Amino acid sequence: MSHSSASAELPANVIVFERGWLSSNNVLFVGDEETAVVDTGYATHADQTLALVESVLKERPLDRILNTHLHSDHCGGNAALQARYPLARTDIPPGEAALVERWDQRGLSFLATGQTCPRFGFTGLLQPGTECVLGDRPWQVHAAPGHDPHSVILFDAESRTLISADALWENGFGIAFPELAGEPSFADVGATLDLIGELAPKQVIPGHGAVFDDVDKALSIARRRLDGLQRDPVKHARHAIKVLMKFKLLEVQSISVADWDAWLQSTAYLEAIRSRFFGAVDLDQLTKEILAELVAAGAAEMSTPGIRNT
Repeated sequence: MSHSSASAELPANVIVFERGWLSSNNVLFVGDEETAVVDTGYATHADQTLALVESVLKERPLDRILNTHLHSDHCGGNAALQARYPLARTDIPPGEAALVERWDQRGLSFLATGQTCPRFGFTGLLQPGTECVLGDRPWQVHAAPGHDPHSVILFDAESRTLISADALWENGFGIAFPELAGEPSFADVGATLDLIGELAPKQVIPGHGAVFDDVDKALSIARRRLDGLQRDPVKHARHAIKVLMKFKLLEVQSISVADWDAWLQSTAYLEAIRSRFFGAVDLDQLTKEILAELVAAGAAEMSTPGIRNT
């Protein structure tokens, strides 16, 4: 579960904790001056996130918490880390700072996606176009809209290392969430892929999955995938519903039919996607079909008591 990448190219004071699904990877910096972590995983994994950070820092405090974007799998451990390290500073991208300040869970996507995130505060902003010092080295902050309109990525020009969050994975990228809300963002995904191409990183620490160094291959996979999504936005929308449903099953592991139906009804995002892309089909039928696809793929199991993650 925790694993420091074997890539010899990573700066010596960068430790990558590769996490399983539900949580994003965590990137820990142990500098002479300061310690910092980029992205903190999902709320239900917070104890594990704390244990991973403590296993490296030992007696040293964590001085700084940074989030590439505010999806629950990237900032769900913030509150636990802030409680454990009360003097830690926390930097978030500027786009949703006002929502965090007043803790607007509707605006912040946690309620709409049916996910949880304990309340956290912040002390500073990760402004695109600036640099922040992590592990005693300057990292550039770049805007990376597409998957999330407010996301940033971080680049160390000296080692040519990129922290790409969900803008680029080895086999694609994160769902283009704004697109599902009727805000065109496929072009943003493409522009962010172009930006990554211009930065020409030697290796990438993605939001999910192992550190990789065949960046050209990853970019061409991502561009091909983007072309496919632009040609078939309904397929993208269906995939998004499936991902949200699987995320919920991963979180709860098993759930009664009544609780599952209640979750589907209360997760506003599902109905918003349905009404935009699947006008003729009602939510109950659409989610039953998609659940059947998960079951057929061996990713879920139906039984009398309810639904189980597999």
